[in-house]
Amino acid sequence: MFYRPEAGHGLPHNPFNAIIAPRPIGWISTRGSQGDNLAPYSFFNAVAYVPPQVMFASTGAKGDRPGTKDSVAQIIETGVFCVNIATGDLRDAVNATSAPLPAGASEFAAAGIEAADCTTIDCPRVAGAAAALECRMTQIVPLAGQANFAVFGVVTGIHMRDDCVVDGQFDPRAAGGWIARLGYKDYAAVTDLFEMDRPE
Repeated sequence: MFYRPEAGHGLPHNPFNAIIAPRPIGWISTRGSQGDNLAPYSFFNAVAYVPPQVMFASTGAKGDRPGTKDSVAQIIETGVFCVNIATGDLRDAVNATSAPLPAGASEFAAAGIEAADCTTIDCPRVAGAAAALECRMTQIVPLAGQANFAVFGVVTGIHMRDDCVVDGQFDPRAAGGWIARLGYKDYAAVTDLFEMDRPE
């Protein structure tokens, strides 16, 4: 099968997200003049080691946030955000925070998620997250299409849950493993690991 995206795929559901999978979930928390916000983004990844840097992409817009969504609007306002690592023990909470709440409504409160203050930035984080990356935005890049933006940030502080540091390594399998987004309504929990040495 071959199709051009602009011509359509002819399938019951768009296969694009299922092809590029699994994708880690950046559970992005922000604070702005309208309050605190928390939302999952599956277009997320690390992009550099030194200094450590991450990115996530936001697609689409909300009626009460012209041209974008709450997370991007608040990052534009404050220049900071926190990436909370999504794990199996919090999967229902992650999903609950994808609800389209009005701007200013706190997903922390709506989903019953305990918040904690970040250390290096003025931003909330998920207190029970296996790890959280405090970030200062470095750039927001408009992407092709309507209301598509890539947000880049440098990591200024890292929190790790004590039970997710095992023999000196970050290992969130005690928290149900990393959860990742697949296509359609599908997710995966990464708990089966294997090692490979790089060639010399």
